[in-house]
Amino acid sequence: MLILTLSSVTKTFGGLVAVAGVSLAAERGQIVGLIGPNGAGKTTVFNLITGSVKPDDGHIFFAGHALTGLRPHRIVSLGIARTFQTIRLFPKLTVLDNVLSGCHCRLSSGVVASLLRLPSQRQEEKLVLKRAMEELEFVGLAEAWTSQAGSLAYGDQRRLEIARALAAEPKLLMLDEPAGGMNEQETHNLMKLIGRIKDRDITVMLIEHDMGFVMQVCQKIMVMENGSLIAQGTPLEVQSDPRVVEAYLGQDED
Repeated sequence: MLILTLSSVTKTFGGLVAVAGVSLAAERGQIVGLIGPNGAGKTTVFNLITGSVKPDDGHIFFAGHALTGLRPHRIVSLGIARTFQTIRLFPKLTVLDNVLSGCHCRLSSGVVASLLRLPSQRQEEKLVLKRAMEELEFVGLAEAWTSQAGSLAYGDQRRLEIARALAAEPKLLMLDEPAGGMNEQETHNLMKLIGRIKDRDITVMLIEHDMGFVMQVCQKIMVMENGSLIAQGTPLEVQSDPRVVEAYLGQDED
């Protein structure tokens, strides 16, 4: 069943066409890779889906909802969470507090209930703390819950970002270069973590330049070049597509 659909989506910045009529789709519970050379438009596609950039044309649908024109916090509440190329944690807050910040879109207690510490608010707080600790356990960081986020090793900070995104209870998790800067062991652990996320029936869409990573973890790969989608299919199909080979390796003049 399709969970995400982009139909003829276009975005320009001045005279630059960043995304040119892109149409793509992702199925529920699928791991999808979005790849391409630098400047291909991949991150712009992520920004369009998550609402930080508005399309000039086209339509975006997620789980039966039209996303076009919605503000980012509304899109998060519908079930889309993401990470970014550069780490965006609160470095001086604890690991637990960083994950708790991802739960805000699921809270229902208002200002009055919070100020008066009503029983409903206290119960909700207990449930949120339990959920945050469960996500830390899931990514392997439960023992570090009192540590400052900025004190963690690089790979652990990446996993903390994923835990925070999962705390928002997404149906679609979007990862922008999650393996960037990781060593071989960290990358291997990340592959296993993404597989476990998929097992929770969460669709994962990722941008990644590590082709070995992409080919091993993704079930479907979509390739962009100069703002356009030039190929899509299984890893094997994409690897053997001459347009993809040309985009990455160039074309022999002969």
